[in-house]
Amino acid sequence: MSLHDFLTRLDQLQTDAQSAFSGASDSESLEEARVVFLGAKKGQLKDVQKMLGGVPGPEKKAAGLRLNEVKKAINDSFTAAKDALDEGGDAQIDPTFDPSLPGTRPTLGHIHPITQTIDHLTEIMGRMGFEVAEGPEVEDPWHNFVALNIPEDHPARDPLDNFYLATAGVRGAGSQGDSGEGESLLRSQTSTVQIRVMQSRQPPIRIISLGRVYRPDAPDATHFPMFHQMEGLLVDRHVTMANLKTVLRVFADNYLGDDVEIRFRPSFFPFTEPSVEVDFRWNGAWIEFGGAGMVDPNVLTAVGYDPEKVSGFAFGLGVERLCMRRHGITDIRDLYSGDLRFLQQF
Repeated sequence: MSLHDFLTRLDQLQTDAQSAFSGASDSESLEEARVVFLGAKKGQLKDVQKMLGGVPGPEKKAAGLRLNEVKKAINDSFTAAKDALDEGGDAQIDPTFDPSLPGTRPTLGHIHPITQTIDHLTEIMGRMGFEVAEGPEVEDPWHNFVALNIPEDHPARDPLDNFYLATAGVRGAGSQGDSGEGESLLRSQTSTVQIRVMQSRQPPIRIISLGRVYRPDAPDATHFPMFHQMEGLLVDRHVTMANLKTVLRVFADNYLGDDVEIRFRPSFFPFTEPSVEVDFRWNGAWIEFGGAGMVDPNVLTAVGYDPEKVSGFAFGLGVERLCMRRHGITDIRDLYSGDLRFLQQF
């Protein structure tokens, strides 16, 4: 290829590229033009650059100098066009755009009411000195049952009341000799987190854990197969039931309001002794929102604590039920419906 032909091809390339860049009306069309002329693999500049090898040896220097000039001019043209679009916006270049017309504010998303509730609960309990702890949602039977003093014949371990998994067991530290080796399940309670925390730390302990739990309940106005719990645990010397009731009353006043009525009913849980159910009054009826009690000595022993030296209390509260009470929601299924008309209220 002669030097004259090569320079002619360069001049035409520069003219075409500058025209395409300056005529781009938006970022998308400018990017398309960039690929055509400056693409790393199939761009026209790359193709012309390959022609340099066909220019006779004595004329290569002049051809190379002109190639560099054209390359710089094309790149400068692209940069100028991009800056113009960035400064004025694509809509400014569109001749059909009328800035005097009234606009419509875009609809922005916001935090889901359950997440809002979790953040609020964390803040309230944080002011009482409780730190947040987390644990896995897929658990082994030792953490979900054995360490919590739930015997093998207890109804809570029934396969019809749990989501057992067909995979290999998920055995965490301290899964000592559990007969359920090789099994795993979706945790049925956040009490598993207190076991993991107590295994790894010595008292005093003051933690909460907020997360999903799973039970094969038929969905209705107050039940759902996946829901959230807030687990609380305090272990120290000389902890009493009075401490537990005080914490829960202060929590209820802060979250549900000073006028809320709550009551404690004697109950039974394998992992606490004594145990209570905690209810609040709503729409003229008492609604259970959690269980609580003093940590059973067998649980303390399972994690290596001496029940003669330390004691503690634990509680598990339903996050959805608290959210429903605060916002006047009457059906838990609304929280998981994905209906924007419902969610946009919060």
